[in-house]
Amino acid sequence: MKNFYSICFILFALSACSTSSTGRKQMSLYSNAELNQMGITSFDQMKKEIPISKDKATNDFVICVADAITANVSQSAHQGEWEVVVFDSAQVNAFALPGGKIGVYTGILNVTENQDQLAAIIGHEVGHVIEHHSNERLSANKVSNVGMAVAAIALGVSDVDNKGLWVAGLGIGIQYGVIMPYSRSHESEADIVGQDLMARSGFAPQASVQLWKNMSKLSKDSPPEFMSTHPSNETRINQLNEHLTVSQPYYLAERNTGNTPQCVKPKVIPAPPTEKAKK
Repeated sequence: MKNFYSICFILFALSACSTSSTGRKQMSLYSNAELNQMGITSFDQMKKEIPISKDKATNDFVICVADAITANVSQSAHQGEWEVVVFDSAQVNAFALPGGKIGVYTGILNVTENQDQLAAIIGHEVGHVIEHHSNERLSANKVSNVGMAVAAIALGVSDVDNKGLWVAGLGIGIQYGVIMPYSRSHESEADIVGQDLMARSGFAPQASVQLWKNMSKLSKDSPPEFMSTHPSNETRINQLNEHLTVSQPYYLAERNTGNTPQCVKPKVIPAPPTEKAKK
């Protein structure tokens, strides 16, 4: 067991060759070119499989918010234009991928009450791209797989009883002890980075707090935080509230210069097509 954890620690330490904007050590085993291609390929596949909204007002609203956000993203995160697609789906979801891709599901527009709350969502998702979280997650999975293989080999030549149970237990330990906390740190970091980004883009950062209050009403039966890849809604709300002392001055500076986006949310978001209609 000591050897196993030592090997995992060494692998993580050797791979932690970069630092996020919040000062957190990062593990990156893939090149930007590889990640960009993965993002582009995944996005193209989604566009083939998920209906795309044709409602002009909905598209104009989402693209208006996304353009304001991406205008303030460093070229080091993505060079060139960002592609924004509104997917006609009841899912309460949105995402951003390496390669400059943003997807927003119409379902989430029923939770975001205005441009500022949508900016909090898009800012958060773009924050994942800015901080190279996809690279970290893929790298963490690769390292954990290597660690599990090493542990299985080590147990195979030892005198430990119930080797299968030990390996299974190690898998659970890695999931709850490494991968999930790693993902939770990504979510918290994206919350903070996204709040700063929306504020620098002229959107009121306090809207991110209200957004997660809205989201909490939809996830009353969510698992305990230690068993989830995301922080609890209460944790997110507290962290975002505390960070307002940093992000609010960015917003006030933008407002004083007249940089206040005017993205109008449609009064009615068209319902996504039913499964029968899709066929």
